[in-house]
Amino acid sequence: MRGGRVSRRVRAAVTLAWLVGVTSGAEAQQRPFVTEDPQTIGAGQVLFETGVDWMRAVTFPASGLTGDLVSGPTIGISVGVGPIAEIQVDGSAYRQLTITSRQPAPLSAVLSIDGSTTSAVDDFVIATKLRLLNEAPRRPAIGLRFATRLPNASNESGLGQDTTDFFVSFLIGKTVGRVRWVANSGLAIVGDPVVAARQEDLLTFGMSLAGRVGRGVELVTEYNGRMNLAASSPVPGTENRGIARAGLRFSRGAVRLDSAALIGATSADLDIGVTAGLTWTFRAFRIP
Repeated sequence: MRGGRVSRRVRAAVTLAWLVGVTSGAEAQQRPFVTEDPQTIGAGQVLFETGVDWMRAVTFPASGLTGDLVSGPTIGISVGVGPIAEIQVDGSAYRQLTITSRQPAPLSAVLSIDGSTTSAVDDFVIATKLRLLNEAPRRPAIGLRFATRLPNASNESGLGQDTTDFFVSFLIGKTVGRVRWVANSGLAIVGDPVVAARQEDLLTFGMSLAGRVGRGVELVTEYNGRMNLAASSPVPGTENRGIARAGLRFSRGAVRLDSAALIGATSADLDIGVTAGLTWTFRAFRIP
């Protein structure tokens, strides 16, 4: 029964992504995507993005909590430190979970929660992205991204695991006609929330499509997730994950608005959700 539910959710998530994606170049992608475009924003440029997320029936396996999660404002800042490099900081200033279920879990004993809600700051991610190859008529753009997720959210809140995680991703992107496609693949080294000396190695992946359907209007879709290939029963907090996103982006000058629907692919992911936000890019300084 559980396996059937997961497979149905995977099919629904992938179908949603592809139905929107095949409908319709686009610039280097940011919100509402998680998949990283290999194109960098440019020397002296700053990209600021913010938004709000709502997700229904999100599960936190390490703490045993399930509920509806609100995150906002989400914050992302990217700084172009050179023509091929940028530094990124991403996270959310506040997250609140309205608890609908509590189950025994490895971190249940350390929870400090009064009532039916819990809140915490999100784990922030600090990253460096490098563009290795420019896009050419017969060649996609290629890049690398190195990221560290910091343990800002406490395990007492049930929303964090108090682990520091490392990610490295290979990025590829190409514009074909009116469609920009981007794919990522990489490795995540995720700490065990129970045994400090142990870690799990996960495969990360993602693919996004952005199709221009009008002046300043794009249909966008993405599937992004991770797989634990080393264990049939992974440590809670290091399980397989996957989320499909599909929505719209509206660009006017240096400002871009976005909104998207979210569908989880596994039993540990959300059922459904929505996200909305804006992105603003501007020149902050000049590099001599």
